[in-house]
Amino acid sequence: MFNDIGPLELVTIIVLAVLVFGPDKLPKVIQDVMRTIRKIREFSESAKHDIRAELGPEFKDFEFEDLNPKTFIRKHLDNDELGLKEIRNGFDLKKEMAEVTDAVHGRDGSSASPSSSSSSSGGRVDMTKKPETPGDDERPPFDADAT
Repeated sequence: MFNDIGPLELVTIIVLAVLVFGPDKLPKVIQDVMRTIRKIREFSESAKHDIRAELGPEFKDFEFEDLNPKTFIRKHLDNDELGLKEIRNGFDLKKEMAEVTDAVHGRDGSSASPSSSSSSSGGRVDMTKKPETPGDDERPPFDADAT
């Protein structure tokens, strides 16, 4: 229950409890707190038992911890029925990102397919942004909205 409380924190809580309640009332307060915790546990266990009884025999192995989204996803995705482990192990994010970066910067990469592009520069599409400069005998395009 108190797995993440260290010894220094526990001593601090005990000293504060003695200072707040006093040494004569402290045992009574501890008994009252323990009785309240016991009642809450009994109430929660009886509620769980009632819910399991109402759900019927097909839900006899139902665990309330499975309602936590992390636990639910972990339980259903860790089994190897879907083959997700092979997909997860076969996907190299760094390699994929390097290929995309190479394609964006116009560098030759190992996964480039010349049939998928229409540019004459080695069969790859140059996706870099370069300002288009008109030739010596060519006029810039006319933009009627700009004048």
